[in-house]
Amino acid sequence: MKILIVDDEGIVRRSLRRAAETRGHRATEADGGLQGLELWRSEPPDLVFLDVLMPDLSGPEVLKQIGEGRGKSKVILMSAYAGEYDSKAVQSLGADLFLSKPFGDIFEVIEAAERMVER
Repeated sequence: MKILIVDDEGIVRRSLRRAAETRGHRATEADGGLQGLELWRSEPPDLVFLDVLMPDLSGPEVLKQIGEGRGKSKVILMSAYAGEYDSKAVQSLGADLFLSKPFGDIFEVIEAAERMVER
């Protein structure tokens, strides 16, 4: 599976990438929304981990700009500020799932993503 990880926190990107690669997936990192949008358009991933709050372009803004160019990519929005995100709000933004940071078990996160893409 091709995974794109878009987050301005390096430790989050590296942790997700390492866990994904351990499970045999290919992961690419972007340190912000603009770079993530560019990578998404140039090589569409199967799955995108997308941070909500980033300094250049927020996760919801990335989703809005990618629009129909999203293709079959599944999207997991992530944020440490979970209060305003329920399943209905996340779907209205165009994402498939919301995860609250910090993660309890990074491998459980990857396994949940694998199940979501397989559906």
